[in-house]
Amino acid sequence: MESIAGSPLLGQTFAGLRARHQSGLVAFIPAGYPDLQTTAACILALQAGGASVIEIGIPFSDPIADGPIIQEAFAAALAHKVKVSDVFKTVGSLRGQLTIPLVAMLSYSIVFRYGLQAFLSDAKAAGFSGLIIPDLPPPEAQAVCTKIWAAGLDTILLIAPTTALERRKQIADLCTGFVYYLSVSGITGERDQLPPNLATNIAELRALTDRPICVGFGIHKRQHLTQLAGLAEGAIVGSAYVRRMKEHLNDGPDRISQILRQYTSELVGRPGA
Repeated sequence: MESIAGSPLLGQTFAGLRARHQSGLVAFIPAGYPDLQTTAACILALQAGGASVIEIGIPFSDPIADGPIIQEAFAAALAHKVKVSDVFKTVGSLRGQLTIPLVAMLSYSIVFRYGLQAFLSDAKAAGFSGLIIPDLPPPEAQAVCTKIWAAGLDTILLIAPTTALERRKQIADLCTGFVYYLSVSGITGERDQLPPNLATNIAELRALTDRPICVGFGIHKRQHLTQLAGLAEGAIVGSAYVRRMKEHLNDGPDRISQILRQYTSELVGRPGA
């Protein structure tokens, strides 16, 4: 299945990583934490540090599969009345400075309340390349995904190790940006080791789809990205970024973004970038 439209920037990014047998970094930050000025500074810092894709989490009161540190960040952003329109405005202000794709991670209930067509139009105008919607399962997802593709955005859905084989195929067929594969079932959070059966699980998923595969949950070391090279096109790091933001919460946007840029460069093997 080919994307009806989708984002050429996402496609080019993963085609390049696949050709080089590299695992790129998909870096996650929660929008509006601790404020939108910090969000803007961190987006530019992640790009400068060497991230391949940036995932922007749109705050939600009942996050799906997010661990306590990301839940806390979302709660703080919501307490400061961060709205979806504010996130779009912040991202849109950076369009002329961005050279890598941004994807939004959010609950479909947010999209529904905003209005599907209005959300897609505003997300595209802001500069997003795709959407990660963890609570949009097939077959119900088909109609929504078709509208997302028609709007020029890519779709990214989640597959867990416990997902049945037939359902994995259904979910993968609805992914045009990349397949978000969970290294473990459960919630997000830093883990010391990647699961020993991860390579086998990725190979089995690879047999079902030609879409790029990015692996999340637990990843936070340069060693993890090295292990995934040649197995997956991307490694998703989230909780480790948010923890660093929390540790420097009162230091201001410049310091927080500097810390995240340094960590990003360490993850991708470009210290001092």
